[in-house]
Amino acid sequence: MHQGNIRNFCIVAHIDHGKSTLADRLLELTGTLEQRQMRSQVLDTMDLERERGITIKLNAVRMHFTADDTRTYQLNLIDTPGHVDFTYEVSRSLAACEGAVLVVDSTQGVQAQTISNLFLALDAGLEIIPVLNKIDLPAAEPERRARELEELIGIAQDEILTVSAKEGTGVPALLNAIVDRIPAPQGSPDGPHRSLIFDSYYDRYRGAVPSIRVIDGVLKPGMEISFGSHQEDRYEVAEVGYLQLGRHATEQLAAGEVGYVVANVRGVRETQVGDTVLDANNPAAELLPGYREIHSMVFAGLYPTNSGQYEELRDALAKLQMNDAALRYDPETSVALGFGFRCGFLGLLHMDIVRERLEREFGLELITTVPNVEYKVYFTNGEHDAIENPTKMPTGSAVDRVEEPYVKARITAPSDYIGGIMKLAQERRGVYLGMEYVDTERVQFQFDFPLAEIVLDFHDRLKTISRGYASMDYEFDGYRPSQLVKLDMLINGDPIDAFSVIIHRDKAHEWGRKIAGKLRELIPRQLFEVVIQAAIGNKVISRETIRALRKNVTAKCYGGDITRKRKLLEKQREGKRRMKRVGTVEIPQEAFLAVLQVD
Repeated sequence: MHQGNIRNFCIVAHIDHGKSTLADRLLELTGTLEQRQMRSQVLDTMDLERERGITIKLNAVRMHFTADDTRTYQLNLIDTPGHVDFTYEVSRSLAACEGAVLVVDSTQGVQAQTISNLFLALDAGLEIIPVLNKIDLPAAEPERRARELEELIGIAQDEILTVSAKEGTGVPALLNAIVDRIPAPQGSPDGPHRSLIFDSYYDRYRGAVPSIRVIDGVLKPGMEISFGSHQEDRYEVAEVGYLQLGRHATEQLAAGEVGYVVANVRGVRETQVGDTVLDANNPAAELLPGYREIHSMVFAGLYPTNSGQYEELRDALAKLQMNDAALRYDPETSVALGFGFRCGFLGLLHMDIVRERLEREFGLELITTVPNVEYKVYFTNGEHDAIENPTKMPTGSAVDRVEEPYVKARITAPSDYIGGIMKLAQERRGVYLGMEYVDTERVQFQFDFPLAEIVLDFHDRLKTISRGYASMDYEFDGYRPSQLVKLDMLINGDPIDAFSVIIHRDKAHEWGRKIAGKLRELIPRQLFEVVIQAAIGNKVISRETIRALRKNVTAKCYGGDITRKRKLLEKQREGKRRMKRVGTVEIPQEAFLAVLQVD
């Protein structure tokens, strides 16, 4: 295919604005799939994606379309995730394209992630084709939403397309607009080979298979390639091809094309998203911009409920990491939970997806500890350390200061809920930066939040306050000093490391009281008294007591001397003292899960 007849584009949208349905119609109209192969959300290949209605893993597909000018074009659609946790993957996907179809629900209008994805596309220098979807619904307001897009992008209303992805209305006009408006790739067909990796997955027989966009030159089987991040390693290309809901081998991939390369690479960590593929014998002088190490944002412990499943969990994490380079894990031991792993995730959704995949695909039953973020501890001697596990938090005069990660958040909501959202932001230590009206009925807030304050239940609370109408997007904004302390939960004087958290000093008393109250409800009564305490260092800030079960040891006495009853009661009292000294408290699994749901 001549480079001038290639169009590389992606579809960006807020969650549930119809991106996957629109992709289905494009595949259908271009005849890429036969009718018997069609189903809803055809590019969402994971069961979890279909159940939740979100795109978790990006997908690429090649289509051929004969436009109004009777020329046949090669259209490469790179489907992208919509959730903020996967922003890095989205940004690399955009770097592989020349254009983006911006989909907006004509019943809901512009949302927070619509703006975020739009800015990513504009930063990548892409041609934007705005599309209003769901015009077939009774609640659709295309004229009003077109004015919103006009103000947001500065594009004339007659250039905004209206479609119904469900019914197929307006989709042929969109295909022609993709051909007319999106520029062709501008790479050098004869230069040294350079390709951008925008995704990779693991094949158990052929190793890591990176999905690539060829920028310059040609890639053929038999060539030797290397990767920009580790150019000393060389790999022989065994196969190249294009993606069309499966791998289809071809003779070569030329400049401007999108496809995959099989080179018997051992793992996906060696084919990081954003890296450059080079010709090992004639490497290009300059790498493509965009490669950086993916850093975990949220950390939590994963432990099997049955200690005998530790080896199975280790093998399952290793297999899952082969398909998910963003997952990090290290072995750790907990006094309460035994052997497990400390795992790093991109966000709370990523953590939830990994845990659910481990339970479904590998038949494991897992306990997840309270998610934490990574803190930076600076010592008086000038050294510093990164801490993501509360049990490793140092204390004492050697610590100069502790810094926590902050994010810049954008919240879009109807103006009726301004008061509730401002109150929620104040509770979560948000720093108010400004507010502006998107239109007559909706506002957009700008806040700085500590990441730790929004990883647990902030999104749920926001949806509850706004009756589901608010949307949020955020991006990392560096570290700032904070008054942070380590809060321990003690049961009969023994710290339970699974309940330890690093928390702001002003919130420690409230959190400790709530956790202690939850544990009091969930831990069953023992034959001895159980004392639950929340402590900062040696200072106890909250206490709850579970009274002992009392056995009626005098029931067998039918009269007789009172001293016999006293003797039995004294014996029972001494037994309870000894049991309290050497006995262990059984903590049910529900108690660990309840900590994640503290209101």
